[in-house]
Amino acid sequence: MPTKTLTTAENVVDFVRGCTFFGTGGGGRPSEGIRLLKEVLSSKGEITWMDANDIPEHGYTVCPFLMGSIAPWTDETFKQMKQLNLDPEKRESANLLTKSIELLSKFTGTQPEVVVPIELGGANTPAALTAASELNLVVVDGDYTGRAIPEIIQTTPHLNGKEICPIASWDQWGNMCYIEKSVNPMMAERIGKFLSAAAFGISGQAGFLIPVDDMKKIVVRGTLTECLEVGELIRAERKQGRNPVHKVAEKTGGKVLFKGTVAKKHWEDREGYYWGYHEIAGSEEFEGHKFKIWFKNENHISWLDDTPYVTSPDMLIVVQFADCEPLYNPDIQEGMKVAVIGIPARKEFLSKNGLQVLGPKYFGFDIEYRPFEEITKK
Repeated sequence: MPTKTLTTAENVVDFVRGCTFFGTGGGGRPSEGIRLLKEVLSSKGEITWMDANDIPEHGYTVCPFLMGSIAPWTDETFKQMKQLNLDPEKRESANLLTKSIELLSKFTGTQPEVVVPIELGGANTPAALTAASELNLVVVDGDYTGRAIPEIIQTTPHLNGKEICPIASWDQWGNMCYIEKSVNPMMAERIGKFLSAAAFGISGQAGFLIPVDDMKKIVVRGTLTECLEVGELIRAERKQGRNPVHKVAEKTGGKVLFKGTVAKKHWEDREGYYWGYHEIAGSEEFEGHKFKIWFKNENHISWLDDTPYVTSPDMLIVVQFADCEPLYNPDIQEGMKVAVIGIPARKEFLSKNGLQVLGPKYFGFDIEYRPFEEITKK
């Protein structure tokens, strides 16, 4: 029996809103996630997921994911596409993750029975659920990060020594590639990222063919239901005429770190990632203070008045101040009134190995990780 079932457009919007919240600025564009899941509703009538304990312990699981930069296309990008005879109006309309799972099955001769989202995000998670629905596979109530992340080594399978290869890749133009083996997980990330960069942004990829019983030991459990509940809470608070910001921070064990106006934004598309900074000028109780966030697809490092503050693996979520709608980093613009909510990291990433791949030093900052509860206490 499924743990949860989405049956209405309102359910879908709530769920994607929660996925976007835990996407910490990345995880794909939520409008795309809503589009995909509404199409599933139209064709199947429902979207379901299942508690890990209720999934039979036989067969294999697969992890499909969107790989690439979330940076907007520039005039130079369009010029390069034209030189390669690529027409943006003729991109693949099918779900890339469905195609990547089918391709992986073809190459390996293994038919997975369970889909595990790699992360939580406005497009990446819905795309995984859509692929499962289209292929009649079970979706586990969980994922491999409990948030969104820029690199595939920042996942619980990697922390537990699981191989991501082989990987199948299907990009938005229909190019198909297969990575049989990589010399190490970092090279698997690099090769996969360069495949997506060659495709000008996003590829659908699938890997982590893991037996069900092994998946159960490493999955971050209950996160899909958590996304739905957060999305529902935001909608319910709005309906009552209340600003949901503090209520959502309380529900997720977090704290409102800052409120203000986006004063400056800098971004670039570098090495297949969306890099940059948001600078926020304080308002209300934060008047006279400033907050800065560095992102690599997702938000990872923050400074309060130029002093290092909350960092990954803890989560930094930027929301619209008026209604707590979580914001996808490419959509954040100067002049927007926002709030920043901080949430403690998933316990899996507070280990020595977790901090090595998702702590501030991994991203090149000479900053020691300090636990969320310690750094935010007054």
